[in-house]
Amino acid sequence: MRTFRLAVAGSIASILMLGSAVAGEVVFRSSDDAMNQGISAFNGGYYELALPAFEALEATKPQIARYYMARIYGDNEGAYTDHGKAFHLYKELSDELQDVDPDNDELAPVAAKSLTAVSMYLRDGIPDAGVRPDVEAANRDLQRAALTFNDEDAQFELAKVYLRGEGPDMTVNGFDDSASKIENGRHWLSRLSQSGHPGAQAFLADLMWRGRFVEKNQAAALNLIDVAVANAAPSERVWIEDIYQNIFCNAGEGVRQQATGRVAEWHNRYGRRPETSENKDGLGDLTVEPVRTCSNGELVRPMSVVAPNDNKPVPQPQMISTPSTPEPRRTSLIPAGASSIQPASGAPVASAPVVGFAPGGATAR
Repeated sequence: MRTFRLAVAGSIASILMLGSAVAGEVVFRSSDDAMNQGISAFNGGYYELALPAFEALEATKPQIARYYMARIYGDNEGAYTDHGKAFHLYKELSDELQDVDPDNDELAPVAAKSLTAVSMYLRDGIPDAGVRPDVEAANRDLQRAALTFNDEDAQFELAKVYLRGEGPDMTVNGFDDSASKIENGRHWLSRLSQSGHPGAQAFLADLMWRGRFVEKNQAAALNLIDVAVANAAPSERVWIEDIYQNIFCNAGEGVRQQATGRVAEWHNRYGRRPETSENKDGLGDLTVEPVRTCSNGELVRPMSVVAPNDNKPVPQPQMISTPSTPEPRRTSLIPAGASSIQPASGAPVASAPVVGFAPGGATAR
């Protein structure tokens, strides 16, 4: 049993509220105690409290401990950012867990997330840490995370890589087939969007809005990004809401009317209730969401907010008031209103961040 100098508290909630006002000894009575406190502090962004807990956890649950420490070091918004440390921890985990059973509910996700993180680091390298780019290894790791472990975030990254014309080789008559890569990218985006992955939904909505790689369908884009916002976890909302704001503010009245007529159908088909952690510290009600407006001063609001009598949208001060969605009902196809997914343009698309991994700016939380 290890002892650390942390804020005195009988629970993690007390630690979070008291901060460093009172110093003292905290003893982790068990590995479960250390893990619970570490994860609670991690989720709250209190990395100075999370790291000692994960260090204590290394003796009994080393993979879990190192995974969370890697996420802390890989977070550009934290005070402990060190991408070299993050990469080496992720690499150790991916090597150590290369033969883990994909059905292992505890360690398979760690293996998949670690492989995805290693892939993203290897694609560009980490010059300051002496990590050179290795695109072939990056492709192998990402493909293994996406296919062997069926990890949605890895599949999302794989889709973006394919749309850039990169990724694992696909050859026809001895030549790399970029058209097949684009087709595979569209396949993964469509599949993930059908299953309710908010990042894929937002990314695909942006492509639909602009008519890149898929047929242009602005009403479908507005419906899909509205669902993505409702599906998104708090850590993902900023970039997804940026896409929503752009689409909503530039949608004409006709596009909005079409989208309003189908918003319930889209939420029923592609809604996914985001995972939320229990708020034990009582501070959730104090969170103030940003008020978003269009350039003309119009308030940005969810498409699903409609007046009861005249069927016109009711302006809301915040777009963030996530509408409740029914339990998802899966279908095999994007709705007819979305049109078939056909190539429209070979122009490159920007990469959206993936939570917890991207060395270029994604937050770990």
